[in-house]
Amino acid sequence: MNYSTFKIANKLITGKGAILALSKELETLKLANPLIITDEILIEVGTVKKVTETLNELNYGVFNGVKPEPEFEVVEACMKQFEQGKHDGLIAIGGGSAIDIAKAVSGYSIMKQPLKSLVGTDIVNKKGPRIIAIPTTAGTGSEVTNISILSDQENQIKKGVVSDYILPDVAIVAPEMSVTMPPSVTAASGIDALVHAIEAYISVNAFPITDGLALQAIRMISKNLPKAYANPNNLDAREQMATASLIAGMAFGNAGVGAVHAMAYPLGGRYHIAHGISNALLLPFVMKWNKISSLEKFRDIAIAMGENVEGLSDYAAADKAVHAMENICNMVNIPSGLKYFDIPKSDIDDLAKDAFQVKRLLKNNPRKFTEEEIKKIYQLAY
Repeated sequence: MNYSTFKIANKLITGKGAILALSKELETLKLANPLIITDEILIEVGTVKKVTETLNELNYGVFNGVKPEPEFEVVEACMKQFEQGKHDGLIAIGGGSAIDIAKAVSGYSIMKQPLKSLVGTDIVNKKGPRIIAIPTTAGTGSEVTNISILSDQENQIKKGVVSDYILPDVAIVAPEMSVTMPPSVTAASGIDALVHAIEAYISVNAFPITDGLALQAIRMISKNLPKAYANPNNLDAREQMATASLIAGMAFGNAGVGAVHAMAYPLGGRYHIAHGISNALLLPFVMKWNKISSLEKFRDIAIAMGENVEGLSDYAAADKAVHAMENICNMVNIPSGLKYFDIPKSDIDDLAKDAFQVKRLLKNNPRKFTEEEIKKIYQLAY
């Protein structure tokens, strides 16, 4: 029998002003001394203050050491502060990095074993400190997924701690939390969300619930990402993007992502390229490779992105989907080509070897890849 399981954060609170619900949620979870996990920039621009000013007299600490593509050492430092401050819960304010650190600390805290030993699926087997996730980017969907992605500097690859026990207890998604994002981050995180939705829709694990969510996210991102990129103060577009990212997270958190992400991991691990940018660089090339395995679904994607496919064959409609993806990347000025980042062409062999080892994601992809085919895609994306 084939059955599907759908899992998300325990509670979702969305919309303008949603941050005002935080104090009540802390009370419900009985948190009296949470640790806020964030970065220096969000403190400097006042984003964190929007949260702390709602906490009244509550005790809290602040870990400000979040950085893009967080390494295991950052989690270790956060864990040390969590223990020393005798904190009883975690509030992540930021992009996927902050939320992933919170999830890793929660699992690490309860398991009491080396952090790297938690890499893999379901090794964290009990519930740790409660997590409230407050995303400030519209892209990762980490607030509703059961995975924490960390960079292994020694092996120059990204690794995942995967467990339902690290799903956030509450996700608060408020568009006003993302207005300080620079356009480049809006673009990268928005394309990241689009990749999540597309890969979830064509995943071999997709089912009707994830299909509906993925297509809706594709529609919303295609319509609103250019608006949010053009005008950071367009709160309506920001709200649509924040919700679309959440919806895409719900889709890929259950259907999984595929080859785009598998090939993006080594780029982040080796060269610290932002995850959304890595995905965007590879998306058109992987999608061209994938399309023959999912022609009907690619037609649906093209329609969701606003393309007119009436009278076209499924193959021609699939081409329209790829064209639409390339077009939206161009609109938000995503760099084109790996050479833009000074990646030596001689590294492609090693990149392909690393990506081919990300079996956890490649098995979700609708078309199966050999290492040589992955190498060819990197060459095309160069």
